[in-house]
Amino acid sequence: MKIDKRSDAKLVLAFQSGDKKALATLVKRWHLTFCKKAFWLVKDADVAKDIAQDSWQTIIAKIDTLKDTSSFGSWALRIVYSTSLDVLRTKNSERFKQEEYVKNQEVIVEDNNENTTLKRKLLLAIQDLPEQQQQVIKLFYLEEYSLKEISKTLDISLGTAKSRLFYAREKLKTILKNRNYEK
Repeated sequence: MKIDKRSDAKLVLAFQSGDKKALATLVKRWHLTFCKKAFWLVKDADVAKDIAQDSWQTIIAKIDTLKDTSSFGSWALRIVYSTSLDVLRTKNSERFKQEEYVKNQEVIVEDNNENTTLKRKLLLAIQDLPEQQQQVIKLFYLEEYSLKEISKTLDISLGTAKSRLFYAREKLKTILKNRNYEK
């Protein structure tokens, strides 16, 4: 996209003056660029679209503070960039928390002498499950959440929680059988 700073400046001024159509034109001109920039950073198309949407909300809320209207493009892209970094930080934080949780579970298993080997093997097998199934198994068995609590916590339907738990159990059985851990 060829950047036309003068057109952007006119559109920003028009929007700041109350012309809602000017915003629609800015969105048409910039939304795809925002999505591409976010995707370049987060490498997930759906997340990139969400970031672009969130960025537009921020832009709309703060556009009245933009004094140099010809710098709209760089200003808006900085917002997209910052929003993308916030998402990445959040993902990294969640991943860190999950890794710490797994480490803590391993320590708990090691502290318990009875069936230690079997429990360790089970935790290793759980780590081989897809992340969504790991979450449901851990919440159900380790945290003793009900299926209803799991559905609320993960923001999924009760049926989805049941399905994930069922398929996680089935996959665990297969993993344990293939590793000759099953009794």
